[in-house]
Amino acid sequence: MASDTAQEHPAPPSPGLPLAVAFANTLVAVRGKVRDTVGTPEELTGWLGSEADAPGLSVDEADLAAFRALRDAVRAVLHAHAEGEPVPAAEVGRINEASAAAPRWPVLTAAGTGIAVVQRTGRDGFPAALAALAHGTADLLGGPLAAELRACHGPGCVQFFVKDHPRREWCGPACGNRARAARHYHRQREQPV
Repeated sequence: MASDTAQEHPAPPSPGLPLAVAFANTLVAVRGKVRDTVGTPEELTGWLGSEADAPGLSVDEADLAAFRALRDAVRAVLHAHAEGEPVPAAEVGRINEASAAAPRWPVLTAAGTGIAVVQRTGRDGFPAALAALAHGTADLLGGPLAAELRACHGPGCVQFFVKDHPRREWCGPACGNRARAARHYHRQREQPV
């Protein structure tokens, strides 16, 4: 059974988005409230199959909690990077720990700007799926798209995007429309009557 929040507010489509951004964007804001679009183990199985190329995994509540913990770490690192703030070392450590659960994994440097080492282990299944999400974060922040990573500043938005056009300022058209409407509203209120 799917959660009410995911039925009402499905995860936005993420074609062309880097995996780390699609992962971070499984949290959405609806009418000023943050909603989780991956709220049940079944929804997690579906998301991993469609977005992380890990179909058919059997996951439980503990796996869902691990998914959310890694997502929180990725969101914190992406936010810090997008805003030009220091990258939180504890969250980088959490990402690197998840990354280490894969047969091959990159290790993100503490500065959050590159890949430092590649090592090996013999794990698979759900830990490998989380590792793929951590790898996506390392690939994004260590690659050419890192300079184009942005946090959407649309009213109430919590999404990230990669700026793929010089004039792009929001994660999508709806945030752009809300921002323009808010600017228009404020201009109208400031005009003398």
